[in-house]
Amino acid sequence: MDQFEGAGAVRPGFELPVDRLTDWLKSVLPDLVTPIRLSQFKGGQSNPTYRIDAGDKAYVLRRKPSGAILKGAHAVEREFRVISGLAKAGFPVARAIGLCEDDSVIGSTFYVMELVEGRIFWNPTLPDLTPEQRSQHFDALNATIAALHAINPADIGLEDYGRPGNFFARQIERWSKQYLADDLAGRDPNMDRLIEWLPANMPADDGASSIIHGDYRADNLIFAPDGPTVRAVLDWELSTLGHPMGDFTYHMMMYRLPPHMIGGFAGADLAALGIPSEADYLKAYCERTGRAIPTEAELRFYFAFNMFRFAAIFHGIKGRLLRGSAASEHAQTMADNFPELAALAWAQTGATA
Repeated sequence: MDQFEGAGAVRPGFELPVDRLTDWLKSVLPDLVTPIRLSQFKGGQSNPTYRIDAGDKAYVLRRKPSGAILKGAHAVEREFRVISGLAKAGFPVARAIGLCEDDSVIGSTFYVMELVEGRIFWNPTLPDLTPEQRSQHFDALNATIAALHAINPADIGLEDYGRPGNFFARQIERWSKQYLADDLAGRDPNMDRLIEWLPANMPADDGASSIIHGDYRADNLIFAPDGPTVRAVLDWELSTLGHPMGDFTYHMMMYRLPPHMIGGFAGADLAALGIPSEADYLKAYCERTGRAIPTEAELRFYFAFNMFRFAAIFHGIKGRLLRGSAASEHAQTMADNFPELAALAWAQTGATA
């Protein structure tokens, strides 16, 4: 599947004012060919994402959703800032073109970036590849997130992109507050237990801090169409400065999430597929970054924390669905999966209810 698949007609309720958008685009793209043509990507669970065709060129627009949103959510302006900075370090991101914070243009803050052509694997087992090819692509996934964590934020003007230290405590507080604040989406007993368990079981924060993606998985990467080269990492909404191992173990949830959830392949025959084992994948990252392999107790915390955080995101999607502002066609599926994900998060702790 390539970048062009997954974009179709703009869905009802997500239309954009083409004339005002065109005028703004001309201010950042003097050579823009008009008229522009808009379509909407089927992804973009949080921020509605559009394809803009203009002559023989194509761009991507990501915007905040319309309607009421929770404080701190949907920060597309942060996405724009981080991809602009990472490009300076030669990290694979789409070229940032322009940010608009004037709500009078389309009704919310948005930014535009180049459309990177290539291959997106929506299925985390990377079907249609041979086992050897699949192994190479997983190694590229591993190497790319390790390279991200090796970038010095100060070198690219992102030293103030987040607060260093106490990452897990701050994240637990943030996602707990967002979960508790969304009364419409309701409460879940496993989430409530995790809000108590996680702060009491945090590993010692070793002070490690790097730029973290926050939602790193195969379907947020564009590969070259004919090989394992990563052309661009997408969807930086949740990026910040944080603990690199927390970010990497979020990525590693693919090993423990069921196939019907985003990014999961638990139960797959990894050896037959050419996918490295969870232990080998973790070891490869630690060797690349010079980090110690986490203890079992640390891994229990990391996976419980990340599944809790992921479940809080699903909970937020459920709330947006009930408010009528969910951007993805698959919002209902994610809302329905929320209780199962919360239960799986609690299971990672090894504790009894």
